[in-house]
Amino acid sequence: MDRCDECGFDYAGVSAADLPRLLAAVGERYATALGGVQDLRRRPAEGVWSPLEYTCHVRDVLRVQTDRLVLALTVDQPEFTPMGRDERAVTDAYNEQDPTVVLAALATAATDLATRFSALDQADLARTGVYPWPEPRARTLLWLGQHTIHETEHHLLDITRAAGAEPAR
Repeated sequence: MDRCDECGFDYAGVSAADLPRLLAAVGERYATALGGVQDLRRRPAEGVWSPLEYTCHVRDVLRVQTDRLVLALTVDQPEFTPMGRDERAVTDAYNEQDPTVVLAALATAATDLATRFSALDQADLARTGVYPWPEPRARTLLWLGQHTIHETEHHLLDITRAAGAEPAR
């Protein structure tokens, strides 16, 4: 995947140098987006997550991507385990969580991942792991970072759609 037809995200538009800055801004962007939502737990349609559920998902994406980055730096071409996104939403009761706690954890996870990406050199960014989505394929750590930014951007769009608001910038 190099471009998302739904949200317009272009992977090549995010350089390695952009990753730490973009990741570091995720916490504030999500706090701003959720601040404008009246009912964080409302699902706008059957099968569509609430803004709070999307935020929980992004928090967990950031944590899983951090684990994957660490693994790829210590093991040659590891196979990344799928994160079980739909299962997590149910087992972790995403829609029952405290939004303040979720946002704080999301900001911490984003800052941690930003710090880790800022320490990588070109050889590190070229390391690969087998990413499970959309089909298992070897991906570089640069792509992992770009995909993480895509996840954060795409789900901000999902939140604003669910809330009927404009995206936070």
